[in-house]
Amino acid sequence: MRILGHKPTVTAWIGMAIIVVNLLVAIFGPAFAPYSESQTVGSTWDEPSVQMLLGADQIGRDMLTRLIYGARMTIGVALATTALSFFIGITLGFAAAVLGGWVDTVISRLVDVILSIPLLILALIILGVFGSSIPVLIVTIAVLDSTRVFRLSRALGMNLTVLEYVEAARLRGEGTWWIIRREILPNASAPLLSEFGLRFCFNFLFIAALSFLGLGIQPPFADWGGMVRENSAAINFGMLAPIWPALAITILTVGVNMVVDWLLSVEARPSGAQAEL
Repeated sequence: MRILGHKPTVTAWIGMAIIVVNLLVAIFGPAFAPYSESQTVGSTWDEPSVQMLLGADQIGRDMLTRLIYGARMTIGVALATTALSFFIGITLGFAAAVLGGWVDTVISRLVDVILSIPLLILALIILGVFGSSIPVLIVTIAVLDSTRVFRLSRALGMNLTVLEYVEAARLRGEGTWWIIRREILPNASAPLLSEFGLRFCFNFLFIAALSFLGLGIQPPFADWGGMVRENSAAINFGMLAPIWPALAITILTVGVNMVVDWLLSVEARPSGAQAEL
């Protein structure tokens, strides 16, 4: 991968640090949280204090504890959704590019139908019918988001399948999935990695938006979008309770985009041989 030979920029290092901190909090944070996830330790929207560094939420739970547990749920669901989305999109996209013919036509037309319906409306319909459990939420968003990944994967696959080394693999008698795994996927990994960061941001924000609307991650689980909704009335009283989860969402989104911007800039630079020409 070309990114291995390029030194990250300052903003990329900052973005990586933000991502690492959030991942560490999501994985290990609950073990060090001051209180349990649903424990009531104060009154409604108590001000920050030594006992509650970020104050209390609408029913007196510690905001710092809720943010820590919310990191695990919000980031974990977004990562699972994005990973499943890429598995579906890459598999179908490369299969359509390599096999072509009626396989490409059928999958592409089905994707066009899904893309013709506004994503939020379609997600609200599905979640309204099947409920908002975490498995349903992950599968629903992953399937809908995989259409975007399919379009990119198919375009990359179309460009790579006409190259000589792919033709040579076909002449050797290699199967379709061998060609996809060994020839196409490694050479498409860099743009797909950048796209993974972008799709993670989209899914992360989309899940937060659904939770804000009451159709995302459901109580008693803590998640940042739901915390903004639950404490939104505190704004009327000049309190900071809804600001903390909103700030957490913003910081992680900006951090991921910093890394993605660096990855995209690396891909846009000519390689050493091209630069010499």
